Amino acid sequence: MISVNDFKTGLTVEVDNDIYQVIEFQHVKPGKGAAFVRSKLRNMRNGNIQEKTFRAGEKIEKAHIENSKMQYLFSSGGVHSFMDTSSYEQLELPTERISHQLKYLVENMEVQVLQYGSEILGVEVPQSVKLTVTETEPGIKGDTASGGTKPATVETGLTVQVPFFVNEGDVLIIDTREGKYVSRG
Repeated sequence: MISVNDFKTGLTVEVDNDIYQVIEFQHVKPGKGAAFVRSKLRNMRNGNIQEKTFRAGEKIEKAHIENSKMQYLFSSGGVHSFMDTSSYEQLELPTERISHQLKYLVENMEVQVLQYGSEILGVEVPQSVKLTVTETEPGIKGDTASGGTKPATVETGLTVQVPFFVNEGDVLIIDTREGKYVSRG
């Protein structure tokens, strides 16, 4: 058991028979009435985000999530294959379980597979990934002065806003938390 006063971003807890990850939290001590903790939680099973309020000092169950390093192998008919890099065991996950992460997954990429007991919760991709631009409009000389952006599609199908100097074939570093362009790789 853990007190809600000890919340940290990234902590995993069990509330109402569901597994949640703490995204944001705020300790509130109003002038009148009891203190409480306002939190924003992501459901680890379906990805939904909920806001929950707890009384200060309330005890909830901490969820022990195991991470195992795996390599993304390939996709076949709505099923995605991963291989444990130490034991070479293979695991298959349906598209629905990892739909958000698919925008950043390329073959042979190493990821963390999240597991609660025997249940596979999903996949955690690195905070930034390198992806190749497959489609974008060519930059026009002199456009860089305005500091504007244009859309570019990368190899996974994700579309991001990039500076005018980015061309097809360029490798970009993309932030997976926000889905935004960081720099050229």
